[in-house]
Amino acid sequence: MSDQEMARVSVRILEKEYFIACPYEERSDLLDSAEYLNARMKEIRDSGRVVGLDRIAVMAALNLTNELMKLRQQHQHSEVELGERVRSLRERVESTLEKGQQPGP
Repeated sequence: MSDQEMARVSVRILEKEYFIACPYEERSDLLDSAEYLNARMKEIRDSGRVVGLDRIAVMAALNLTNELMKLRQQHQHSEVELGERVRSLRERVESTLEKGQQPGP
C-alpha cells in the first residue's frame, strides 16, 4: 500500500494525542474506535480503582477482549442454530418432494 492511500489520523485518548496511520477508507472506523476506547478508559480511570495510564489501558484491553469473546461465542451459537434450522427446513422440503413424486394408489 502506498503512502498516498494512507491517512494520518490524530486521536485523543485520556487527554493524550496519538497520530496513527491507517488506510484512508478506515479513517472513520479508527476515529469511532478511539472514541469508544477513550470513553471506556475514562470510566475505568473515574472509578478510582485503577491508577496509572498503563494499568488503565490494560484493564480496558481486558474488558474489551472479554466483550469480544462473548460476542464471538454468541455468534458461534447463532451459526449453529441457523445451521440446524436450515438442515431441518431442507429435510422437510426433501420429504415433501419425495411424497409428491411417489406414485399414487
